Amino acid sequence: MTRLSFRLAIVAVTLSLGSLRADDTPPGVVPIPDQATLEQRFDEMLSGATLVGVFTDSSRPNAAPSEDRYTISDVSKLREDYWVFETRIQYGEQDQTIRLPLEVKWAGDTPVVTLTNVLVPGFGQFTARVLFYDGRYAGTWQGTNHGGVMYGRIEREKDGNTPAEEK
Repeated sequence: MTRLSFRLAIVAVTLSLGSLRADDTPPGVVPIPDQATLEQRFDEMLSGATLVGVFTDSSRPNAAPSEDRYTISDVSKLREDYWVFETRIQYGEQDQTIRLPLEVKWAGDTPVVTLTNVLVPGFGQFTARVLFYDGRYAGTWQGTNHGGVMYGRIEREKDGNTPAEEK
């Protein structure tokens, strides 16, 4: 390849790459909103909502999934990646209202609640990753001697779904 051909090839590649910018969205792809919008939607999605679903427990490998329920009265940003969850946890014989500061990370437009070895008063120490998207939640959890998966739907009073304690 001659020097002139090489230079022309470099110019052509540079010009074609220059037309691709980081803020360009390919056709048919919905752009991800800015962080402030994502955080507002997260607050609106979970404040006043009830998570209704099931969980599996590795200490009972042949058992059917068990029901669980988390009523979230309020979610508010504390600082950076931390949010405060005012939540009522109903699990087995336990039924408590707790204020939990939890870390929230973002996978694109999807919030993921992360906790690693966090002491949840009255329930024990837990590690979990739970994502929320389009009216549903799913994740993994790990307690001291057992763990599993959890999944379900996000019920909202305005959607015609009344949280359990109000039914």
